Amino acid sequence: MKEILEVEILGTGTSTGVPQIGCDCEVCRSTDPRDARLRTSAIVCYRGKRILIDCGPDFRTQILNARDWHLDALLITHIHYDHVGGIDDLRPYGISDEGFPVFARQDVINDLQARLPYCFAKNPYPGVPRLSFTTIDDVTPFEVCGIDVTPIPVMHYKLPILGFHIDPLAYITDCKYIAHEQIERLHGVPLLIINALRQDAHLSHMSLAESLAVIEQIAPEQAYIIHMSHGIGLHAEVEKSLPTNVHLAYDGMIVSTRQS
Repeated sequence: MKEILEVEILGTGTSTGVPQIGCDCEVCRSTDPRDARLRTSAIVCYRGKRILIDCGPDFRTQILNARDWHLDALLITHIHYDHVGGIDDLRPYGISDEGFPVFARQDVINDLQARLPYCFAKNPYPGVPRLSFTTIDDVTPFEVCGIDVTPIPVMHYKLPILGFHIDPLAYITDCKYIAHEQIERLHGVPLLIINALRQDAHLSHMSLAESLAVIEQIAPEQAYIIHMSHGIGLHAEVEKSLPTNVHLAYDGMIVSTRQS
């Protein structure tokens, strides 16, 4: 029997979140809970393990609202604050001498060690999160809690960052450009989660039209849009315009698929 993979989507917003502070647009004023977006993050639930992807500044709220607070590891896509700003709240997970497993590129690890020096002091203050880093790169598959993960290198404007391919799931955020060979490798993936910032073009993120073009090329069984700003439009209206297998994700949503 093919195993089920579930993704609990903790947040679907861009760096400002939605509503955006000081904005009075129709999306920021919306009473539809699907238009309220914390910063993008997700938990992949697979083979009895719970793997967090990114740990942004809304993590504490997100994990308290999640169906289960337990986590086994963290995958980090890149160093921007909206994806790592909640690292300090991993304190309950890193209490053992081994530390909480974190998988990231070396540049991300270097930046985190510089931003959180108190976590890596020779004699750390009691209670700081203990983190155990594993360096990953753009091309080498790796294993997390016995689960095979393949990196998906993409470009976030001029910054190389990573998406992750976990058997039936491909998870990509903050992408502006993805190489043709990566699109070919992901072709037909059962579940694709991918970013689209807004309707208009943007320097470092795909627009909705650009994301839909990539989705069409990858041809997943189902696709969900994440990392959206208020510029994406009202959830209820945009959803009507999408292909039948493509949806706007929303905070707290749980999507599932089976092994490919």
